[in-house]
Amino acid sequence: MKIQGKMFLWLSVFILVMAVIYGLWSKEPAGTTALFLAFGLSVMIGYYLAFTARRVDAGAQDDKEADVADDAGEIGFFSPHSWQPLALGIGGAFAFLAIAIGWWLLYFSAPLILVGLWGWVFEYYRGENRTQ
Repeated sequence: MKIQGKMFLWLSVFILVMAVIYGLWSKEPAGTTALFLAFGLSVMIGYYLAFTARRVDAGAQDDKEADVADDAGEIGFFSPHSWQPLALGIGGAFAFLAIAIGWWLLYFSAPLILVGLWGWVFEYYRGENRTQ
């Protein structure tokens, strides 16, 4: 994770330099703002990865002498049969569609998003999947 954090932090430096050059050269506010926001997002991701790399053990990607097989194994737990991302996706699609069609569509998307989020968070608190 250490190398990914460094990559994103260097990317953020590049984006910042390009945002300043673009802003001074073009004097166009929308693109300049987008580049500065991209800089902020890149800094947040790079800081998170660098911060997390200090708390976890070094991975195979941090070792220059590692083989591909050294990174094999279990990565984490992923829910194989969850329907909650579908509810969140449909609710999010309706929410973004509300910007184009009308704000009244948010009345239908907000319950879908809340039900999907609630179900995703508490999916393994009861029922047959409680022990996982």
